Amino acid sequence: MGYFEDVIVEVEPYEGGLKVIYTVKEKPTIVKINFSGNKEFDDDKLRKQVTITPGAIADATLIQHNVSALRAFYESEGYWLSNIVPIVKEISDDEVSLTFLIEEADKVKIKDIEIAGNSALSDGDIKDVMKTKTWWIFSIFTSSGYYKKSVMKNDIERIKDLYYDNGFLNVVVSDPEISLTPDKKKMTIKIRISEGPRYQISEIKFRGHKPSDEPYLKELLEIEPGEVFSRTKLRESIKKITEFYSERGYAMASVEPEIIPDKKSKEVHIILNIDEGDLYRIGRIEVIGNTKTKDKVIRREMRLDEGDIFNSKLLKRSYERINNLNFFETVDLVPKPDVKEKKIDIDIKVKEKATGFLSIGGGYSTVDKFVALIDLTQANLFGTGRYIKLRGEFGGRSTYYEVAYRDPWFMDKPLSLNLSAYRTTRDYIAYDRKSTGGTIGFGKRFAEFWSSSISYKYERVTISNIDEDASQFVKDQEGTNITSSITPAIARDSRDSFLNPHEGSRNALYVTYAGLGGTNYFIKGVFDSAWFFPIGETTIAARGRIGYASGLFNHKLPLYERFYVGGLYTVRGLGFGDAGPKDENGDPIGGTRELILNLEYIFPLISELRLNGVIFFDAGRAYDTSEDFGRDLRYTTGAGLRWISPLGPIRIEYGYNLDRRDGEDSGKIEFSFGGYF
Repeated sequence: MGYFEDVIVEVEPYEGGLKVIYTVKEKPTIVKINFSGNKEFDDDKLRKQVTITPGAIADATLIQHNVSALRAFYESEGYWLSNIVPIVKEISDDEVSLTFLIEEADKVKIKDIEIAGNSALSDGDIKDVMKTKTWWIFSIFTSSGYYKKSVMKNDIERIKDLYYDNGFLNVVVSDPEISLTPDKKKMTIKIRISEGPRYQISEIKFRGHKPSDEPYLKELLEIEPGEVFSRTKLRESIKKITEFYSERGYAMASVEPEIIPDKKSKEVHIILNIDEGDLYRIGRIEVIGNTKTKDKVIRREMRLDEGDIFNSKLLKRSYERINNLNFFETVDLVPKPDVKEKKIDIDIKVKEKATGFLSIGGGYSTVDKFVALIDLTQANLFGTGRYIKLRGEFGGRSTYYEVAYRDPWFMDKPLSLNLSAYRTTRDYIAYDRKSTGGTIGFGKRFAEFWSSSISYKYERVTISNIDEDASQFVKDQEGTNITSSITPAIARDSRDSFLNPHEGSRNALYVTYAGLGGTNYFIKGVFDSAWFFPIGETTIAARGRIGYASGLFNHKLPLYERFYVGGLYTVRGLGFGDAGPKDENGDPIGGTRELILNLEYIFPLISELRLNGVIFFDAGRAYDTSEDFGRDLRYTTGAGLRWISPLGPIRIEYGYNLDRRDGEDSGKIEFSFGGYF
């Protein structure tokens, strides 16, 4: 038990039997824990590294475990020569104090990493997979360049995996040999490698499967005969085969590989032993942790129902749909197999988060100068999944009021209802615009990723206070006009996350027809396609947009329905409308067509905070009717930060103008803050 210094067992006769007496001497209790000799780290910092606390038994094993923890901490901070000695001092017969006597020594930097014995793979290839790096100037910020035993241990396994992926089944990687410089301030790490022969795959066979499955199984293989053996590709093949069966109800399917090398021919024979197991059905589905959100709001996002045949692909999709509600901090779908009954119960564990959003504040923009805003949003009204928003913005050159309501399951059917009303005024460079309007729309989801919608919009717009020197194009827009339009749309959305997509795509087509009454007659269509490709924890995102608009029946396309390219949501680094037609005064007037291309590389900075970095390249332009579509694109590049904050997504991005024209800035920094819908 570790509680006693000594245990004595005595036996003596007692009433025709035996009496067994245990005499114990308890170990003393630690009443004080001190640190001595520490200069680089204060006591509070070191106290967080140990698990022993006052009141604990003075057990030698426990004390030594904490000495190791402190030594590991010092090593991780670069103090490789640190020494820690525990001193136990008796206070009374049953109480002691514990002092960790610390000799920190100097930090030891990694001067060089030497690789010996490698011929097939270069030093650079090997060092690339290692987390241990030599010290350089930026190690001050990254904390790299210092020896850490735990990291090095994992590096040895990474080197082995690299060789296994290149066909070297017999590779041997030695423990690191460490030598210090005479002043003991720098070290050299030497790793010896015995590569052995490289193996190719001679044959791949399946065993234990249905013969009818073999054509499908072969298509799932990432490896084939004649290739160099790769353990990573073999694992990926096994994963895909397991998913193949689990998507068909065989929840406990397993694949065990047999790897049979032939030393003479330097070939390897692979047998994949398949055990598909029994067919499982879905048992009980229980929702746990929802204190506000109604069960049906969560259950209607499930792609599996009680009694269905188990399908791992639909289980994953169910997680994505529930997570995309954005009502919860965490979502866990926990399968609980019942081997006897051949069923799988599923626990949907959620942790609620605040879905109400109240913001009262201000800001500054280059367009509106000082801006005040108030925003009251509830994204999960009464736990029903309904959404309501009241918003007002008041700027030096614009005001905006909006009320919006959305019911994603109107009348408890997969039919959405959207209502909104708004009023906005804005002072542009050459004119003022005032608009009042509202929309009503219905949407329908079908299949798994497809949806369609149709919406009606009524808007009254007044163009006034036109400058005397404004272009004739702008002057022709003066007065009040009414738009009465209908917009059908169709979309396919397979993104794994709406806020921070890592894989999948979203493709949508919108077409607006105005002329159901009113004074404006036009047609306007946009095709928007965005794709996301995962590379480890990073993502490559590609997005393209094509738009076309035209007046109908001898009516001109309204100034406010034209395409304006430039800014955070189109081509970053350019001003509003700079990538498009301008009048004789140099003011943007928008185009009747648009082409926008965005390419992004998104990478995590602090995963726990959901803070990402982004590097981007944009190209795009708006075109008038007389211009050649696709020519004279504007190009920008830049970088930024994206944070999924507790109050909503925040973007801060700087775009650099690669093709600066007269009167344009070299670049722009822009930011946006939005709610979850």
